[in-house]
Amino acid sequence: MKRLLFLVTEDWYFCSHRLPIARAAKAAGYDVHVACRVQGHAANIEREGIGLHALRELSRSSRHPLREARALREITALYRALRPDIVHHVALKPVIYGSIAARRAGVKAVVNAMAGLGYVFSSPDLKARLVRPFVGGALRGLLESGNSRVILQNDEDAAHLGVRNAVVIRGSGVDLDAFAPSEEPRGDPLVVLPARMLRDKGVVEFVEAARALKAEGVNARFALVGAPDEENPAYIPESQLRAWVKEGAVEYWGWRDDMASVFAQCAVVCLPSWREGLPKVLVEATAAGRPIVTCDVTGCRDVVADGKNGLLVPPRDPRALAAALRELLENPNRRKAMGAEGRRLAERFSTENVVADTLKLYAEVGAEIGA
Repeated sequence: MKRLLFLVTEDWYFCSHRLPIARAAKAAGYDVHVACRVQGHAANIEREGIGLHALRELSRSSRHPLREARALREITALYRALRPDIVHHVALKPVIYGSIAARRAGVKAVVNAMAGLGYVFSSPDLKARLVRPFVGGALRGLLESGNSRVILQNDEDAAHLGVRNAVVIRGSGVDLDAFAPSEEPRGDPLVVLPARMLRDKGVVEFVEAARALKAEGVNARFALVGAPDEENPAYIPESQLRAWVKEGAVEYWGWRDDMASVFAQCAVVCLPSWREGLPKVLVEATAAGRPIVTCDVTGCRDVVADGKNGLLVPPRDPRALAAALRELLENPNRRKAMGAEGRRLAERFSTENVVADTLKLYAEVGAEIGA
């Protein structure tokens, strides 16, 4: 039995983004394990018959050299003890540390999945711009070494990194049955922004657009759906979110794990993100038959065809965002037509397609080691 190990930072992320792949791999005969920080989803993972290995040192926010060295040692020790045939690293830090650990431990097959190029590549902050060339160079060196494949979620990221072993698999999939279209509710239309509460998700621009539209007399509700992520440098404190609610600009719903229900309540889904890999929430919104307003940036434009299943606007432009939202809020027939087109387009992002492409990749790297 081939042993497959996922390395991710958080147990909740594994459950929300990689569990269908793990299930399919297990059904295909792999001995499946996951290494991550455990913060509340252990029972869900173990119930699936997946081996769970709790990591103590790996942290998305840590930059302390000693802790980072301990994290790398911890991962390397796990690889040497578990002896996986294939390791599947997900996101930037697991890709970097996992690739180094795999080389040290003699793991013969590596799959590196980049869920977007993240803060370092998308942020205009000076800190991000300073480290970008070093991170980019280090990534290319790691990603192209040995028997490995690189999963990217869109063609632009693949071209940007320029690695020879890249494969584009578009997102983490959507359950087309769970996210079924429904009629738009009656009453004032609701616009939701479903994301972690980060500046680079366009949360500030969304609030400014909502504030402007309400001042213009547009009858609509605007809700932020998601939680702050304090381990991300771009996070927005909950105190600021509560201040916006008190002002009356937006509603704040916090973390929700029933996104199909959230989309059923809304008229428009909005994600004014500055950059994405391929946003899962937009794929889910298309499957649910909801029109989208998002930014004309990498990842987002891979889901939304401007004027067909949604509208694209420039990033960091609350005026353009408000105008696009107003256009849809005042045209219910256009919303309905865009939602129907989105549902049709969502079929190419189905979980079945993503799982099949990923298992094919495992078979390719496994064949090269005779696994």
